[in-house]
Amino acid sequence: MNILIVRLGALGDIIHAVPAAAALRRAYPEARIDWLVDDRHRQMIDLVTVVNHAVVLERASIAGWIDVSRRMRSVGYDVAIDFQGLMKSAVLARASGAPRVVGFSMWHLREKTARPFYSDIGRPGNGMAAASEHVIQKNLALLGTLGVHDHHVSFPLVEVESRALMEVRAALGDARPFALINPGAAWPNKRWPPERFGEIAAFLREVRDLPSVVLWGPGEEGLAGAVVETSGGAARVAPPTSLADLLALSRAAALMVSGDTGPLHIACAAGTPTISLFGPTDPHRNGPWAEADVTVSRYGVCGCHYERRCRKPEWCLGSVGVAEVTAAIQQRFQK
Repeated sequence: MNILIVRLGALGDIIHAVPAAAALRRAYPEARIDWLVDDRHRQMIDLVTVVNHAVVLERASIAGWIDVSRRMRSVGYDVAIDFQGLMKSAVLARASGAPRVVGFSMWHLREKTARPFYSDIGRPGNGMAAASEHVIQKNLALLGTLGVHDHHVSFPLVEVESRALMEVRAALGDARPFALINPGAAWPNKRWPPERFGEIAAFLREVRDLPSVVLWGPGEEGLAGAVVETSGGAARVAPPTSLADLLALSRAAALMVSGDTGPLHIACAAGTPTISLFGPTDPHRNGPWAEADVTVSRYGVCGCHYERRCRKPEWCLGSVGVAEVTAAIQQRFQK
């Protein structure tokens, strides 16, 4: 059996689909399972042990779509499963040539125009549970269309060697535990002020004897530097990191403090204890799934749900104080 998973991005959403890939592998151990993904997220698929091949959409153009469609059709997929629910992902799933194209019901689609491209629909009904259901469980439930009723959450990710982790170990001491702080996010609406992260780093050193390593992505060096500058010497900037490095650092860390962004979800998949800050997005749907992890949320009072920038006079995450986050840290370490 040849199975195509369609989840082009973003990073956190890809991670949330990994348990579904693992469930497919348990159900079909001999199957070929490929994953269609945007080029910028290909590294993540390479870390998933149950996937045979990453099918990369290399260009966001008509020529790129034609190229990837030809490559998909040459495989002969039996089924394509669209975990994204967009017009784009549905069209590409149909373009794979698979006779069965599985997608969510109208109530669960991000773009309703995707519906006509599916031959098999998962989770029919009024969809009222969608608002409170974690996207991981939503993805696993979609597999019921194929007769797979496996709701076990697992993340089969490779063991990696990391130069970034070796540099951190050399700087801190090989045996010393450390925390990760991730101040960045693609949406400005999700970024807690860096000086408050700096105070968190100072707290972690003083109260928990944990030095902090501040993660950063493209264009975020200044943000990481601002955290370090306001930490009173409690934090250092991380070396440049790939996704494999993020996975290795997360596995080694005693804690991660982060907003709702890809590195947070990598840490959760690695089993790292986390403290997360949520404003415009719903932690019950998109947040950490381990019961022990602690989320500080303003989703209930946010007036800009799932919007990149705040439109209100008072930004919801601005009301989150350092004391509330340090209390969450203490709560997490007591579990």
